[in-house]
Amino acid sequence: MFNLFYQAGSFVFGGGHVVLPLLEPIVGDVVTDSALIEGYAAAQLVPGPMFTMASYLGASVEGLAPVWGSIIATIAIFLPGALLMFGVLPIWEAVKTQPRLAGAISLINASVVGLLAAALYQPVWFPPISNP
Repeated sequence: MFNLFYQAGSFVFGGGHVVLPLLEPIVGDVVTDSALIEGYAAAQLVPGPMFTMASYLGASVEGLAPVWGSIIATIAIFLPGALLMFGVLPIWEAVKTQPRLAGAISLINASVVGLLAAALYQPVWFPPISNP
């Protein structure tokens, strides 16, 4: 089970809503479809990251004590991001001080903001305005 949730955590970069389509095929053998939907609904009720649904799903795994399942799933899904953050952070500080790389980072950040704006405009803003 640790491996399944670790895989899901390592594949997700960005928003937590991306985790749902990834979790379904990965943990589908150990968690029922109804538990997956219930976990998603419960995660919508509480503030914080969508990964909190891993705690619920871990508790839903049959054949494992709910408390241990929840602890294992939560640690496993957050571990890849934590390892990446702590492993890259020292290097990142050195990279940010290089003038050429700092400029590239600014351009990448601007590109991401542009992509997010385009993603908001096309499916969310434009269709309702053009077709009331």
